[in-house]
Amino acid sequence: MTRDKVLVDPDRPLPGDAELPDALSRRINADPESVERGLAQLVLTIVELLRQLMERQALRRVDAGGLTADEIERLGRTLMLLEQRMTELREQFGFDERDLNLNLGPLGNLL
Repeated sequence: MTRDKVLVDPDRPLPGDAELPDALSRRINADPESVERGLAQLVLTIVELLRQLMERQALRRVDAGGLTADEIERLGRTLMLLEQRMTELREQFGFDERDLNLNLGPLGNLL
């Protein structure tokens, strides 16, 4: 609802107007550094989840016997390099492995 459609004196503040900026500042942390860090944490969490899923799928394929020795070797090297890169990114942003986990409430932790 806009102020011009409210049936009050437009020069008088609406009830609760004074509390609005304070309430928003308590709920929204608009510090650019913390926003960047939070976004990096979310992105790295998603990438880590995908990495773990890929690793599990690769192990299933190896166990099923559907890959040649060269494919297994290449897959292993790729997964090792991906894990190394994730470690580098975690260190760059100052996260440890526990930071890249999401608590899903009654479902438990994501990773």
